[in-house]
Amino acid sequence: MSATKHATKLILGVLTAALAVGLTLAAMFVLVSATLSIAQMTSPVVRALAVAAELVLGVILLVGTVYVSTHLAVRIFGDDTRG
Repeated sequence: MSATKHATKLILGVLTAALAVGLTLAAMFVLVSATLSIAQMTSPVVRALAVAAELVLGVILLVGTVYVSTHLAVRIFGDDTRG
């Protein structure tokens, strides 16, 4: 494998790591702001529904972040010999 290909994979790997960190940080900001909004709710029924929605949102955001990062890493560092 040529030096250019190694350098390209290294740069793409660093960008993938930065993207993963950025996506995770953005997901956490969304979840923290949702938590703060839920904490100010006065109705217990609405608060319970909001907590359930926040749990679903958190799972979707964080699993999505892991999926995107893993998918990009496999695409970058996967086997190039497949036809």
